[in-house]
Amino acid sequence: MAGNRRIAILGAGKIGESLLAGLLSSGWRKPSDIVVTGRREERLSELVERHGVQATLSNSEAVADAGLVVIAVKPQDFDVLLGEVGGLLTPEQTVLSVAAAIPTAFIERRLGPEVPVVRAMPNAPATVHEGITGLCAGAHASEENVALAEEVLSHLGPVVRVAEPYMDAVTAVSGSGPAYFALLAEAMIEAGILLGLAREISTQLVVQTMLGTAVLLRDEEMHPVELREAVTSPGGTTIRAIRELEQAGVRAAFLNAIQAAMERSRELASGHD
Repeated sequence: MAGNRRIAILGAGKIGESLLAGLLSSGWRKPSDIVVTGRREERLSELVERHGVQATLSNSEAVADAGLVVIAVKPQDFDVLLGEVGGLLTPEQTVLSVAAAIPTAFIERRLGPEVPVVRAMPNAPATVHEGITGLCAGAHASEENVALAEEVLSHLGPVVRVAEPYMDAVTAVSGSGPAYFALLAEAMIEAGILLGLAREISTQLVVQTMLGTAVLLRDEEMHPVELREAVTSPGGTTIRAIRELEQAGVRAAFLNAIQAAMERSRELASGHD
């Protein structure tokens, strides 16, 4: 397996293309090492023109001599795809699924015996190489298989390993997470407009503040409480705002919302048991 540099990306959507772009821009793989598949000739032509990779409408053709097979189709297309390629994959290949809520056991049952499966949950910022991915190993995946998947996904941003039962929590926190921050940004931008700021200025203030705060928390390794206290002076503007947020139950609402997302992820996964 280690000697086969060829990667097949089945499903040329946003995550599939961002993975492709990350592997090429980092120099980790050459265009000739990668084959992508899709349903439409126009989409594949676009990818060939943009990235110089090989492309085909045939999933079975793509997986034939690949060391790593990335399944990046939508969950509802899984059954059809695995029906096409399941019997063609061998234990010398590594299968990496980036579909939300599809358990490794569901995939393994549709493949030949002992084929290693690794499951991952990237998030939307992966498309600008600022994502984070949760990763877990299936029943037949060795350290070598997991390390290969981790190396591939590291081109989209950091990767964390968890046991499979915690993948639903990863989905709820970071998979759905960009939507929570987008909702918060939307509310703050509207507040700026309410206070008389132009939409463009309010948007710029909010987006850069979110980005800067994230970088401070990450690069300075500040605890969120430490950062909040540093901005909150006695009797000042920030503490007045924080009091309103606490009275509105914002913290509890986030706990409940993220738990609800995890429960929904479990429900979706159980549909594939």
